[in-house]
Amino acid sequence: MSSYEETPDAPAPSPAPAKKSRKGVGAMSDQQKTQLRKHMAKMEKAGMSKAEMKSHRMKMMARMRKGMTVQKSHNDIKKASSK
Repeated sequence: MSSYEETPDAPAPSPAPAKKSRKGVGAMSDQQKTQLRKHMAKMEKAGMSKAEMKSHRMKMMARMRKGMTVQKSHNDIKKASSK
């Protein structure tokens, strides 16, 4: 017997796990960025503090990357914060 023969006892190397793709989450378009900038200027005039502005912007960006509009994102945040 040669040492080059495969033995049935040897475990086969497992294939590398497939990478999961993040569907629906991507970079924001220039149009979305402009809309968000305009919305945030409006919120600043409404009297939001700097900390509230940052939190609101991050929440808006997360929703807008998923495909929501500015209005839907804002309403979703309001609805979530009222609970």
